[in-house]
Amino acid sequence: MSSFESKVQEALANPRNQGEIQDADAVGTVGSPECGDMLRMWLKFTEKDGKRVIDRASFQAFGCQTAIAVASMATELLRGKTAEEAKFLTVQELTGDLGPLPPMKIHCGQLVEGALRNALDHDASVPPSVQLGTENMAPTLAASLHRPVAGKLRIIPLD
Repeated sequence: MSSFESKVQEALANPRNQGEIQDADAVGTVGSPECGDMLRMWLKFTEKDGKRVIDRASFQAFGCQTAIAVASMATELLRGKTAEEAKFLTVQELTGDLGPLPPMKIHCGQLVEGALRNALDHDASVPPSVQLGTENMAPTLAASLHRPVAGKLRIIPLD
């Protein structure tokens, strides 16, 4: 078993922050019922040192085990971050101790990233300047696949 697989198994054995936050300030959902991978993330904010920061984050995931492991890592990492700091996190940062995702598992990180951004976008108390306009935002993996690539490598998304 590879190091990545053992870290995923460890995260699955002791997932953190699973389940709904009843009084959440923001909820984001992403996924596709057709393929079976869906992820919902809840965020609860608090005031700390004059800033509004994420106090708790939780998730529910349906489908991929790696998405559950990444979401578990990400919800821990989000604690104490402002909405603006959270929106700049990349998938690579959200995976935490799991490390880089293998190519076949990149969509798992995209689910977590998408749910986080969807939650931030639907939080009425987050100023519009912090909400998810495309400017000044960490690039998503999906967006990076559609961006022209310099050099000889060309990526063509399949429909």
